[in-house]
Amino acid sequence: MKKEIIEAFRADLEQFDEATRQFYTGQMPRQTYKGISGGFGSYAERNGKYGMLRLRMTAGRVTKDQLGFLVNTLKRYELDTVKLTTCETIQIHHLKGRQILAIASEALDHGILCRGGGGDNPRNVMAPPLSGVLPGETFDVMPYAQEVADYLLSILYEIKMPRKLKVGFANHPDNIAHATIRDLGFVAREDGTFDVYSAGGMGPNPRLGILMVSGISGSELLYYTRAMVNTFLKHGNYKMRAKARTRYMPEALGGEEAYRTAFNEELEALKQQGGLELNVTEQPITKTGKGTIEDHRVIAQKQSGLFAVWYHPLGGMPSPETLCALYDTIQDMDAVELRLGADNTMYIINCTAEEAKQVLRATEDGAQTVFETSVSCVGSSICQQGARDSQHLYRACVEAVRSAHIPDGALPQIHISGCPSSCGTHQIGELGFHGGVKIVDKKPLPAFTLHVGGSAQLGTEHFGENWGSILEEQIPPFLVQLGQTVARACVPYDQWVTSHMDDLRALAKPYLE
Repeated sequence: MKKEIIEAFRADLEQFDEATRQFYTGQMPRQTYKGISGGFGSYAERNGKYGMLRLRMTAGRVTKDQLGFLVNTLKRYELDTVKLTTCETIQIHHLKGRQILAIASEALDHGILCRGGGGDNPRNVMAPPLSGVLPGETFDVMPYAQEVADYLLSILYEIKMPRKLKVGFANHPDNIAHATIRDLGFVAREDGTFDVYSAGGMGPNPRLGILMVSGISGSELLYYTRAMVNTFLKHGNYKMRAKARTRYMPEALGGEEAYRTAFNEELEALKQQGGLELNVTEQPITKTGKGTIEDHRVIAQKQSGLFAVWYHPLGGMPSPETLCALYDTIQDMDAVELRLGADNTMYIINCTAEEAKQVLRATEDGAQTVFETSVSCVGSSICQQGARDSQHLYRACVEAVRSAHIPDGALPQIHISGCPSSCGTHQIGELGFHGGVKIVDKKPLPAFTLHVGGSAQLGTEHFGENWGSILEEQIPPFLVQLGQTVARACVPYDQWVTSHMDDLRALAKPYLE
């Protein structure tokens, strides 16, 4: 990250400091503080006594130095709650007022920004966590994602957008960073160029991104990035926040073609001005390794003799003890670093076979099955916006499935959001849930709406179908019954569901009534 960006944000902390002091001493209303603190990556938690801080990890990359900073911060301030997010950031929770500013300031010394982590700002640019090491990828998009992120941060003070802007990259069919469902997405092609998508997004009234152009040179990415920003500035809705995301612009402008015209006008004006060409230099991995290792949590990299280990902390909430153990394990390992995925999974890459064994031992407390890698937001016990405690539901489901001895593969990775905002990406899960209420005998009871059949896979992207609400207490038994049904068929869930959708609907019906 460019030094001038870091220093500009360091100078900006005084405003955040004063607002934080006033709020946590009772001198500023919550809503007023939210309007200020969000821009600095911090929000008050539900009880109003503590706050959280979002550490932007550009493209999901976490260096050993940055992990060391996180670990030392947790120790120094005796913190116990960390959350990996679906935007490839790290949230620290239960912070006292003065701790928030201190950590935000200290993070800058390690190339970590919190500025723009919330509010109406360009958010963390996302990339595939295994970019550069995964067999079958088109090419490494990490350096491009880092350049786009730096550019967006450099113009943060120049722009006032109607709402947040999310940017993602893809270089593999799994589309793990949801590039085609973002406000702006870049999909790497086999020929070394990019396809560009825009005006997508999850949450209320979700939209898939529109394919704007195919096969552009990587040197042009900043032109398309700024064209997206300028189009949003000119045509975004500044009056109704509920319709202020980019996905509403095509309809507001009169349709997809009118939106394309508006976007291309901004693009052409920028190209005439010039000055936004990128010159990206890839940095190949030169480390080599010997030996082999086989484990369901180990992925062989395309670099011979090197491996990546995946670690999915339950609920996406790693314990400080495990993070400390992981840092102690890797701190002297050459070229090893962490990558964060959009499904709450952490990858430790560039390990030799022997190093991978050590990393496996340090991360034994994580998910062991596909179902346990399920995605969940932080939930209403912490989040002031949440309707339901998604973390409580996740853990109840895991406990029920374990107790019923459901075999691995009989249930898919599910996605749980505490409210319709899709922080748990429920709309693209094979099974997704978002929190709300269900009226039973004229009484509102805790419930989640069931979404079925979502996918972010390139070429087959679609949102799950809303099947209705299930009482929260009925979701674990529903999943157990589903897992038992699939297990009897002796095939994985993803194979079973393709020819048994009617059976799934019949199984779900009693729970939805």
